[in-house]
Amino acid sequence: MQWRYSQFDPELEGLAERLKHLNQVFRELLLHTDGDVERALQILAQVGKRYGLLDEKLTIEQFRRWLEQRQTITRDRSGRARLSKRGEQELRAGALEQLFGGLTADVRGEHRVPASGAGLERLSETRAWQFGDALHLVDAQESLKAALSRSGELELTEDDLRVHETEHLSSCATVLLIDVSHSMVLYGEDRITPAKRVALALVELIQTKFPKDSLRVVCFGDEAWEVPLDEIPGIAVGPFHTNTRAGLQLARELLRRERRSNRQIFMLTDGKPSALTEHDGEVYKNPFGLDRRVVAKTLEEAVICRRHGIPVTTFMLTEDPVLVGFVEEFTEANKGRAYFAGGDRLGATVFVDYIKNRRARL
Repeated sequence: MQWRYSQFDPELEGLAERLKHLNQVFRELLLHTDGDVERALQILAQVGKRYGLLDEKLTIEQFRRWLEQRQTITRDRSGRARLSKRGEQELRAGALEQLFGGLTADVRGEHRVPASGAGLERLSETRAWQFGDALHLVDAQESLKAALSRSGELELTEDDLRVHETEHLSSCATVLLIDVSHSMVLYGEDRITPAKRVALALVELIQTKFPKDSLRVVCFGDEAWEVPLDEIPGIAVGPFHTNTRAGLQLARELLRRERRSNRQIFMLTDGKPSALTEHDGEVYKNPFGLDRRVVAKTLEEAVICRRHGIPVTTFMLTEDPVLVGFVEEFTEANKGRAYFAGGDRLGATVFVDYIKNRRARL
């Protein structure tokens, strides 16, 4: 056998590393510019020169051509650059790696539900063998222990056999509610970018790891509307109030159409409810304090979701006492869960909850 060694080129290796870093920064800028590729490249040109990622050997135009060659970006009819389908997938995969890569190993893997039965995952607990149990579930060590305890000898009988309990694997329909009211970027706080990153990562996680699950994304401000999954990068905050009830109503309607028995709502918000859609379609707004009329209608919707078997998990992006007080009432009405999840921990908190706290009717 002959081996042929090629000469290591440190310059090419360094260029590849710079392209990798530039691409990471570019993906981050896409979230901050609401998916505007041209704007993201303009900012990258400034940032790249300032921190030495771009120079005469690697210019922003060369990086643009590299993105085009990789089919990460393409051009629309007007000639402006935009993300391609491959670029959208790379953006989701990058968000997933950034958030999911930091989780501990014990929260990765398949969804589990808190009940025993025929399934794909073995539990550490064992029970006596029953007719029809699969042989690969037999625990040899526990079976031998049972035989020794019974007779003091290694003579196995049918009564000595022990098998592992198993867990059901379940599918789940999730609606991710994202607050796009003005407070999400108020006072220099950027809470919308972490929310979009979570949405992208959840899409990638479900499509690659849990294809039987489904995810819908709904934004709520003065009103509520569904956002197609390929338009998540373009989600932007507006001069909106917080119509939490409208978001919940739309989420419940979307989940009503799902045939899965497991349905849930994840709500990312940083503000108390301050708007309400009237019967005539007009939106009542009151940003001052907690308007009990708005709160009462929102809590009423929480109860309706509970009656339909839809738990709501609320992720608070701020520890504002007024919001915390409302969320405590809301969680009690829905019998759901609530977390404080600052922007730096939002992704990890959402993923741990999604993976470890599934619910199923068995």
